[in-house]
Amino acid sequence: MITRTAGPADMEQLVRIYNYEVLHGTATFDLNPKTIEERMEWFHSHNVNNHPLIVAELDGKAVGYASLSEYREKEAYAATVELSVYVDPDYRRRGIARRLIGDILDEAKRRSDIHTVISVITGGNDASIALHEEFGFQYCGTIREVGEKFGQLLDIVNYQLMV
Repeated sequence: MITRTAGPADMEQLVRIYNYEVLHGTATFDLNPKTIEERMEWFHSHNVNNHPLIVAELDGKAVGYASLSEYREKEAYAATVELSVYVDPDYRRRGIARRLIGDILDEAKRRSDIHTVISVITGGNDASIALHEEFGFQYCGTIREVGEKFGQLLDIVNYQLMV
């Protein structure tokens, strides 16, 4: 497995991975699948400034991705980024998320324009919480019942890492 900067040729696979979570999981609070065209704005907001987007490639195919995205639109948040990680369901439990997080955090630590990495995790996702804690993220609070998906009101748990 290698990790590398994501390119336009990866978009079909990245959208497929994301849409699986839209339809079957709670890692995103999006309710409707996205088209490649709809996700292109997101793609173009990455690999510029302090917002890297990397993929894990295995057997010539993108099987997961990690991004550091704008945390909030206000200028004062510029050095704060939000981490997202998604892995193809057929490739989970192989250490791909761990590798992606490690590599993107290494990139964050090399940069002078990133101070804080935030991760917003859906409550009950104990595997994701444990993985973030493994990298030194600290719990910063829970916001209760802020999203509704699959007939459930869901919490979000906030984690932070100072880099």
